[in-house]
Amino acid sequence: MQAKLSKMITVQRAVETVAASGAVTRTWTDLLSVRAEVRELTADEVATGFGEAQADTLVFVVRWHPSPITTGDRIICDSRAYDLKQIVEIGLREGWKLRGVAQ
Repeated sequence: MQAKLSKMITVQRAVETVAASGAVTRTWTDLLSVRAEVRELTADEVATGFGEAQADTLVFVVRWHPSPITTGDRIICDSRAYDLKQIVEIGLREGWKLRGVAQ
């Protein structure tokens, strides 16, 4: 994998807590911080999304790691949050492509 891992990103996971009153509060907690290459979608990637791609969609390429990232998580990059929409493994434990849409 020849990615230019020039950005630091943080993957966050939602955590819900229930107060004594029964009120549910959702907060985000850091799952991991890693270096990533940030890419905009290519024309081919937008076309294969059948119109699902949005202007604020980015792909974050990171080295492979065993952490269980899910599409319920989000990425923080340059103080902006991106909801994870797709997770694709690159090769055999080479890396991950994480497609995120800005909130």
